[in-house]
Amino acid sequence: MPQSKVKSVFPAPIYRDTVLSQVFADAKRYFLDPLIEIEYAHTLMLARQRIMPEAEAAECIRALDTLNLDEIRSTEYDGSFEDLFFFVEQKLASLAAPEVAGKMHTARSRNDIDLTMYRIVLRELLLGTGEALLELRHRLVELAWKHRAALMPAYTHNQPAQPTTLGHYLMAFIEILERDSERLRAAYARVNRSPMGACAITTTGFPIDREFTGRLLGFDGLQVNSYGDIAAVDYLTESCSVLAVSMLNLGRFAQDLLLWSTAEFNYLRLSDAYVQISSIMPQKRNPVPLEHVRILASRAFTEAQGTLGCLHNTPFADMNDAEDDLQPLAYTAFEDGERSLRLLAGTLEEAEFNIEHMAKAAEGNFLPVTELADTLVRSTGMSFHSAHGIVSGAVKKLSGGYDAEAMSEIIEQDLAEFTKGASSLTRKDILKALSAANFVAVRRIVGGPASEALDPEIKRAQGQVSLDQQWLVAARQALANARASRRQELDALIQRTATQRALAQETATNSGE
Repeated sequence: MPQSKVKSVFPAPIYRDTVLSQVFADAKRYFLDPLIEIEYAHTLMLARQRIMPEAEAAECIRALDTLNLDEIRSTEYDGSFEDLFFFVEQKLASLAAPEVAGKMHTARSRNDIDLTMYRIVLRELLLGTGEALLELRHRLVELAWKHRAALMPAYTHNQPAQPTTLGHYLMAFIEILERDSERLRAAYARVNRSPMGACAITTTGFPIDREFTGRLLGFDGLQVNSYGDIAAVDYLTESCSVLAVSMLNLGRFAQDLLLWSTAEFNYLRLSDAYVQISSIMPQKRNPVPLEHVRILASRAFTEAQGTLGCLHNTPFADMNDAEDDLQPLAYTAFEDGERSLRLLAGTLEEAEFNIEHMAKAAEGNFLPVTELADTLVRSTGMSFHSAHGIVSGAVKKLSGGYDAEAMSEIIEQDLAEFTKGASSLTRKDILKALSAANFVAVRRIVGGPASEALDPEIKRAQGQVSLDQQWLVAARQALANARASRRQELDALIQRTATQRALAQETATNSGE
């Protein structure tokens, strides 16, 4: 008879090597500190609710205080425990009485612990990305103010279209970054909700205080429904969506900057500290950091989208699809996104714009002729359709060779014919209408490039950077306050139990006498 194959014991080597060892390595990197924070907060809550005696809670807290986190981080996975949670549980059982340490797991599950850890990590990543967005916005606002009157071509369909200013162009992207920051703050508000107390998925029969635990962990409130606490993934998908939109925006801006850095455009020159040379071509000044900005943004965008793809059509329940193997992908997306933002801000810190060359380009290629058509409408009362036809005819007669003097001569002749000599528009008026500076100056309505419209917007953007910086500082301070409050609660409990123990010993001694 064929011999039956001997079955492996847990963990099977292939399972250990392909899953558990990698999960343990990721957990040490991302989740060890959040796990310890949860251990502290949950133990304090159990004591406060009289679910665990204070003396036993104090013993567990002292064990947590003496836990060697560096040793845990250096531990290699050997299969003697399932994951980081059970490894830490073993360590605590060796530092406190095992039966006492085991009480820390009352009224909780790995499920709500996991989801709480994920949110703690994600909120820090959101704040880091928000900080990097602010750095870039601050730099761009400085540049926009400095170059608010610097003429340049605006482009449509990758072709020069109309004159504008560099400040106007930069403000367009600044507004996008402001919206990215708004979306990030909204995502943070929904991420920073505590799922602790959901337990496996239906809460518990113990009289826990979910709000107290959440406050100690720095959350702004509860994610209330326990089923959704465990099963919902929109806290993650929204955050990744916000990141993906931001990275898409960033990549488009980086693409423009790379184009402007070409010798043909010559609009932007990076400092020597931010260019790389060729190993064979002595003349090369490669704007490689901008390429890194682009690829890092593309990586972050793809990783964020990949997170959403992994969650598509998964069950609405507790599942590993949203947990150990997926979370690091989302974290890598945020790490790459933050790198991209910080790199661009640093690169622009020392970059220079060739504003003389940009201004010259704004005067050429027929860019101001829209204003010439508008001038014909204002001065003669003709329809814009007719004015467009006259200007378009003059453009065609010049066969692509733009010259303001030649253009004004043609317009003067054609206008006289159209109006039967009734036009009062002079050659000087026509030449003024063909000035890029005039083109910008008359576009003073809200959103335009004229100083009357643009300057207040740049100042508003400066103020918004300050407001968003205040929000970021407040958010970080709230987390710091929660940590400080938690430590105060921990110290108070230890001191209280130490005092009670001393009194009990004194009473016992006096009774013996």
